[in-house]
Amino acid sequence: AMAARLDTPAMRAAVGALARAGVKVALVPTMGALHEGHASLIRRSRTDGHKTLVSIFVNPAQFGPSEDFGRYPRTHDADVELATKAGADMVWFPQVHDLYPSAEPGAPPRLGVAGTMHINAGPAGAELCGASRPGLFDGVCTVVMKLFQLSRVDVAYFGEKDWQQLVIIRQMAREFHLDVSLHGEPIIRDPDGLAMSSRNRYLQPDQRDAALAIHRTLRLAQAEFAVGERSAARLAQTLHARWRDEEAAAQSCKLRLDYLSLREPESLLPSKELSGNTRLIMAAFLGEPVVRLIDNADLSGV
Repeated sequence: AMAARLDTPAMRAAVGALARAGVKVALVPTMGALHEGHASLIRRSRTDGHKTLVSIFVNPAQFGPSEDFGRYPRTHDADVELATKAGADMVWFPQVHDLYPSAEPGAPPRLGVAGTMHINAGPAGAELCGASRPGLFDGVCTVVMKLFQLSRVDVAYFGEKDWQQLVIIRQMAREFHLDVSLHGEPIIRDPDGLAMSSRNRYLQPDQRDAALAIHRTLRLAQAEFAVGERSAARLAQTLHARWRDEEAAAQSCKLRLDYLSLREPESLLPSKELSGNTRLIMAAFLGEPVVRLIDNADLSGV
């Protein structure tokens, strides 16, 4: 049987009934265009013994005015099928007005508009991805808080591909005493190493090849650490030098770096002395219209 497709009132009734019966419910929040990375989160929730709710909502509040909100893939039927195969019990399709009750009808919700309220993701939300996509993490925190409040789930699963997002959501859960236990799950990669992403479907074959520069850079960092490199400044120099070669080789694909940064995994503070848990976090742009891809890895490479 297919997972139940639920609107917000039906979802609340279903989760409420499960809660009253003492059943733990887990949320896998997504923007749809599901792939094997999402499937791994759903499977993990199942393995952990939870009833599993997948939410699908392309959140307008986390896209900037010139970003790919309109182009972002929407594949609802395929998503329900993938979620079902992975073991989801319910797929929830919230409407804009469910999540943004004070938004103007028919207009995309914007944070910071009169009569609305949102979460400020703080200093951690203003750097890395937040520096090139201002307001991104205010939008992410706001929608995740709303998804948690509406669904009242016990547990939630996020992918580690968005490492900064996971750290910030954990911080939000601590700051606001959210009664949801959060789990991060490892990045799922294609056999050639490219991190799975809904945005990969924008890539032409030559762009996809060029995108592997990101994974090669992560592997180089792990190799340097393995042979004894412990200075973050020196490793960053090595990686930037190698990246310039990658850009030169992929000029026709307009490959360019957004950022690469060595960070402490829990605090996201810049690393000075490297350890196996130091995280290399990076983002790059490709092609025209531009596709932005993110990735990260710890230096131990396990």
